[in-house]
Amino acid sequence: MIVRKLEIKIDPSSLDQAIREAEHYLAHADPVMRRLIARHGPCPLAEREFEPFHMLANSIISQQLSTKAAATIKQRVGELVGVPFQTEKVLAVSSEKLRDAGLSQAKARYIRELAARVVDGRLIFDELMAIEDEAVIEKLIEANGIGRWTAEMFLLFGLKRLDVLALGDAGLQRSARILYGKRRKSETLLRRVAEAWKPYRSIACWYLWRSLEDV
Repeated sequence: MIVRKLEIKIDPSSLDQAIREAEHYLAHADPVMRRLIARHGPCPLAEREFEPFHMLANSIISQQLSTKAAATIKQRVGELVGVPFQTEKVLAVSSEKLRDAGLSQAKARYIRELAARVVDGRLIFDELMAIEDEAVIEKLIEANGIGRWTAEMFLLFGLKRLDVLALGDAGLQRSARILYGKRRKSETLLRRVAEAWKPYRSIACWYLWRSLEDV
């Protein structure tokens, strides 16, 4: 079994500069964004550490669970396989032990299958850096337990792609209705207002999520 070492590199300083440019652009393109940026300050997306397997495994654990329940299970799994989660240790731990940590049978299987894909080279995170967003999504959803929304969150928070719009995200849909819906009520509201945010829809999404803290 060959363990592939990750060499993914995202330059935080260049990304931070790009995000500041995005904030400037959004503030001029959309008065709602201008208010949100003034209220919530700079977007910290560039500061997030990138541990791709850990991020995807965490997303699987969190599915259909409360934040508190998911956090408890993540801690227990981390005690078994290390933090960030280590693929080799995941494969070395039995499904029974993962289930004892609180994972369902399906989620234990999904995480072990994901670890196997990384270890045997079916999923190489380095290669995702060089391909288009939709190709990344197609590659990720080959793994059981990963759907489009999880792949989009990986693009946005993991690969730090700046123009991701997760149309299926309930929080974004709700925020769009609150902020823009009084005059533009329709099922396509988010898609339409997001046209003004291109090519920085990821950054705009972060501000929409933050806006829900005020509701």
